Amino acid sequence: MTHVDLSRATVAAGGSLNLGGYLAIPEGAGPFPAVVMIHEAFGLNDQMRRHADRLAEAGYLTLAVDLFSDGGPRRCLVGAMRSMITGEGRVFTDLATARTWLRDSDLSTGKTGVIGFCMGGGFALLAANDGFDAASVNYGRLPRDLGSALQGACPVVANYGGKDRTLQGAAARLEAALDALGVEHDVQEFPAAGHSFLNDEEEGPRPLRPLTRVLGIGPDPQSAPEAWRRIEEHFAKHLKT
Repeated sequence: MTHVDLSRATVAAGGSLNLGGYLAIPEGAGPFPAVVMIHEAFGLNDQMRRHADRLAEAGYLTLAVDLFSDGGPRRCLVGAMRSMITGEGRVFTDLATARTWLRDSDLSTGKTGVIGFCMGGGFALLAANDGFDAASVNYGRLPRDLGSALQGACPVVANYGGKDRTLQGAAARLEAALDALGVEHDVQEFPAAGHSFLNDEEEGPRPLRPLTRVLGIGPDPQSAPEAWRRIEEHFAKHLKT
């Protein structure tokens, strides 16, 4: 597991000048199917690195790209959220750079998926029609125009929490949109789970954690194993075969 410098691999103008990421490499000789991982709004922290390590243990060459490479969350978060609303900008250039870097790696088979959590889940959904072979969307915010944003998307697996007050009804709306478009998908809402339920610890400033609990944000060790199983089976179907 190592930090990688992607700044020399930028595929187009407008990307992060100091783009980097965390590379989790499976055991064995390879090559391996690959996954671009997109972090939550708190950035590429230890929790996100553990998610990347878990995917590597399942056999995926996982690059957790750092979307805040050029200044950290305080300087980059607003711009990232603007990219999510408009569907264009620096974030998408950085994701394309990460995807190309993985595909060019000698450790990669060329099959490449994308996975995201929270903010990253929203970006994984928007990137599902941008050259990936499979997408995993975990409590990701939905774009305003689902139909146009998801046209031509790769197969999608999505996990949402029924107690997530920030995304009420999102799972049903996403499933309806994917049905209408004929996109292969598996969307599930876990009734007992909230936002960020795949995490193994609470995140964010400690003074704000009581508020996040009220909003239904935090780990759910009862629902998480089933969600991870669904993710791994989805990637095995579309990336390993």
